[in-house]
Amino acid sequence: MRIGEIKFNKKTNTLEEEYYRYELQDVGEPNLFREIYNYSDVPKVVFNHRIVPMNPPDDIWITDTTFRDGQQSLPPFTVKQITDLYDMLHKLGGPSGLIRQCEFFLYTDKDKEAVQKCLAKGYKFPHITGWIRPVKDDFKLVKEMGLKETGILTSASDYHIFLKLKKSRKQAMDMYLGIVKAALDMGIVPRCHLEDITRADFYGFVVPFVQELMELSKEAKIPIKIRACDTMGYGVTYPGVALPRSVKGIIYGLVNLADVPPAQLEWHGHNDFHHGLINATTSWLYGCCAVNGALLGIGERTGNTPIEALVMEYLALRGVKDGIDTTVITDIAEYFEKEIGYEIPHNQPFVGRSFNTTSAGIHADGLMKDEEIYNVFNTEKILKKKVAVAINDKSGVAGIAKWLNLNLNIKKDDEVGKDNPGVMKIKEWVDSEFAKGRTTSISKQEMVRKAKKFLPDLFGSDTED
Repeated sequence: MRIGEIKFNKKTNTLEEEYYRYELQDVGEPNLFREIYNYSDVPKVVFNHRIVPMNPPDDIWITDTTFRDGQQSLPPFTVKQITDLYDMLHKLGGPSGLIRQCEFFLYTDKDKEAVQKCLAKGYKFPHITGWIRPVKDDFKLVKEMGLKETGILTSASDYHIFLKLKKSRKQAMDMYLGIVKAALDMGIVPRCHLEDITRADFYGFVVPFVQELMELSKEAKIPIKIRACDTMGYGVTYPGVALPRSVKGIIYGLVNLADVPPAQLEWHGHNDFHHGLINATTSWLYGCCAVNGALLGIGERTGNTPIEALVMEYLALRGVKDGIDTTVITDIAEYFEKEIGYEIPHNQPFVGRSFNTTSAGIHADGLMKDEEIYNVFNTEKILKKKVAVAINDKSGVAGIAKWLNLNLNIKKDDEVGKDNPGVMKIKEWVDSEFAKGRTTSISKQEMVRKAKKFLPDLFGSDTED
């Protein structure tokens, strides 16, 4: 490691060493971090108690991988499905481009047709980019499609370099740099995907490689982008956790040691250990402008960070709507279920059909008094989803009364209460159903039939005997 001159940094008002030059450590054997990643055990979280400062960029945004990583987990989308979802992403992200980019495969005729049709829409956002292997011939595909940016797979860990590519670190770096130079020669912005960064030797490979990329970027006057890929979801956000698992440490190191401008830095994470969303949000807070995700969190294995969750995180962190249309989230969920045939878990936040449904009578009682007590926000306004009540053996008279008021669109002044005799009769019937061994919730059709029987005045002359 070579150390540069000491200069006064006006941003921090401190003397700092201007530039570190990390040398590639071309080791003979792979560093697999066996103390942390013993394949027979749950991966360990190791601490070194080094605390890095939170440093959010001036601007943050989302990039989308629904049509690349997301599609790898489902039957292939049709061209129409891709273009329809692209329209929704455009509307969801708003005119200022909260959802800044979408990446696409370019290999099949269907991939190319989808890209062409999305390009023909003329949207400024999301900007369309490609994704290719580290093979020079793949650049022809990028050029043919008229794209200005492409992702390039540049695997960073020794698991990939030694065990998959069968190369040394120097051989891998030379191959990657050659591909990046080819992109720059063609005027294409390369986005280098540092695959498996949370199992990579950060100082021995990642930083020296990225420093080389930043020098190429300055020479070519083309912004080489860096995507930090938590391919296996190993990243963690705890204070003082050590590399290679520290999300804060990775972002801090790429910005401050490898000299990556925040606008050229992106986080891509998976959800194998339930850390997908918090890792993504943390990368924003510690200096990364772009976070990558997929609609509904689809993607390999446990999936990517959900785009809809990132939209909510952005609004929570910045408080700026800027043309963002959150109601499209519900349109997207309905499209996935009805047009694509994808079954969304009923309890999935924001998009699951039971996301804002309560079945506990004590909660329904609270909803009757004030919806705000048990609803996370105005879901009808923000997501076009009215608060809902499911009827089961736990609902009680409060749940039944709330269900009737919601589903029969009863006016405020005419709402039925939990002491209504008809509500009590329905409660008796519900109890009898579950006493007989029923295990499923009461359907809407059943509830309407019983309401017509026991509360006929709500329906005028259209009642059952």
